[in-house]
Amino acid sequence: MIALTINGTEHQLDVEPDTPLLWAIRENAGLTGTKYGCGIAQCGACTVLVDGAAMRSCSVQVGDVAGKQVSTIEGLAIEGKLHKVQQAWVDNDVPQCGYCQSGMIMAVAALLQDKPTPTDADIDEAITNICRCGTFQQVREAIHAAAKA
Repeated sequence: MIALTINGTEHQLDVEPDTPLLWAIRENAGLTGTKYGCGIAQCGACTVLVDGAAMRSCSVQVGDVAGKQVSTIEGLAIEGKLHKVQQAWVDNDVPQCGYCQSGMIMAVAALLQDKPTPTDADIDEAITNICRCGTFQQVREAIHAAAKA
């Protein structure tokens, strides 16, 4: 059993230490907002926050995050109020298919923690998630809107 704190709740998970965090979150903790995309940490669909840092959960082993705070898209809103990034996504009509959005939102939340008013260069450097629908311009607009919120 490995103890993981996900969105502030401790979960005792019956998984091997080398299990990818993504599968522990989805299959064992039952939180399916974090998506499987590529499985090789390239697309970012599986991005979560570990102690506030954006990480691609498909390439992180559960044993490496035991004792750390893991945050998923399900834990971003507080008491039913959308996080400012989630609200900016809605206000700027970012999602199309929506598959990449939970990972993208988590990556942006981490960026805004580190750089509350990011430049376009900061965004280009930090947000490497892939959106197959090509909503990158709306993403940039939403990031700037969230930074102003």
